[in-house]
Amino acid sequence: MDSTVINSSKALRTTKIGIIVSLVLVAVKSLSGYIGHSYALIADATETGADVISSVLLLIALRIAIKPADEEHPYGHGKAEPIAAIIISFFLLGAAVWIAWHAWDFIHIKHPSPKPFTLIVLAFVIAIKETLYRYVLKVGKELKSQAVQADAYHHRSDAITSIAAFIGITIAVIGGDGYESADDWAALIASCLIVYNAIGLIRPALAEIMDAAPDTDIKRQVKMIAMAVNDVCDIEKCFVRKMGFDYYIDLHLLVDANKTVAQGHMIAHNVKNAIISANSSIRDVLIHVEPFESL
Repeated sequence: MDSTVINSSKALRTTKIGIIVSLVLVAVKSLSGYIGHSYALIADATETGADVISSVLLLIALRIAIKPADEEHPYGHGKAEPIAAIIISFFLLGAAVWIAWHAWDFIHIKHPSPKPFTLIVLAFVIAIKETLYRYVLKVGKELKSQAVQADAYHHRSDAITSIAAFIGITIAVIGGDGYESADDWAALIASCLIVYNAIGLIRPALAEIMDAAPDTDIKRQVKMIAMAVNDVCDIEKCFVRKMGFDYYIDLHLLVDANKTVAQGHMIAHNVKNAIISANSSIRDVLIHVEPFESL
């Protein structure tokens, strides 16, 4: 089966699991926050709601990314994937601003202290979200998908918000009267951490859209495979770019100047076949043959 189809299936399955879990947690946190008088928990539910929206966007982007190449998109639709990562990052920023804005208002408003039972809810939420983060991040790294990794960090930011809420509620419950705002300060601090994560996610996604060179491992692998093919004298240039789940290679080979055009063409085909056979993530290899003049 095509590697892109396999990878996209993994990404889609992971994203769907995240959406289902997040929807359940939105309901649990919203209800618990309302009954338990905890704005931090309600803010946490808002952040999880942003998770759901961003994951749905990711689902749409992944379905676009796996579409085959056509006349208008000869390199496929893979750029939809890093675009989704950027959109998800902006959703993180939006959620952080919303949480901070309302937390600051609540700090200056007298309100009841959070109920102790909300701590049990948060402990449960933290465990689930951290587990989900580790699972989604593992899949994202396996697939080298910026969008899936961004979705993972969205789950991590949710866990961070819950941890901050847990600390704030604990202080409010133990401190009693006068410490009610600890819950709101926790939400404010959590929003700053979410902004930090969002900014960290935007950079690699922008780099992919700008066709920045990926990690050197794949370039090293391509050069090693090419040099192992008979009649390849040297590599003049090797450029790698990432398109969604796939890589495209531009390669300049040095071949004996005395070889015929047909022979040079055959050598180039042998190199291309060897590279694609060795790495299923490499979609295409464009090879230019240069004459090698021996001294």
